Amino acid sequence: MSGKALIITDGTDIIQSIAQSISDELTGFKAKICPAENFDGTDLLSADFFFIGCENQNPESFAYLEDMLSHINFASRKCGIFSTNEKAIKYLLAALKDCEADVREPLLVPNSKIEKSALKNWLKIHL
Repeated sequence: MSGKALIITDGTDIIQSIAQSISDELTGFKAKICPAENFDGTDLLSADFFFIGCENQNPESFAYLEDMLSHINFASRKCGIFSTNEKAIKYLLAALKDCEADVREPLLVPNSKIEKSALKNWLKIHL
């Protein structure tokens, strides 16, 4: 498999760490980690699939991303969401609703550490 993956984060240390773990497991793919404050819509448009993660619900840096997702259709794209808490997962699911992305099972990392085998299994359903 090959292709482009975009990982959009809120820029917090723990979410960046999880994003790096995801990127490290995406062998054969060109993965880009992008904090939402530096997000450019063209990066998302050219991605074959994408991931979005935030530590808390409704981060200020996601305003542009949320707006874009409410005006574009990604029905044919797979999207994985990840967070360290359940409220942020629910926020991300709501933010993605209008764009109709193919959102698979969310990744909840409550203790801020993810086992490699669990991450590999989660990624299998997104690729």
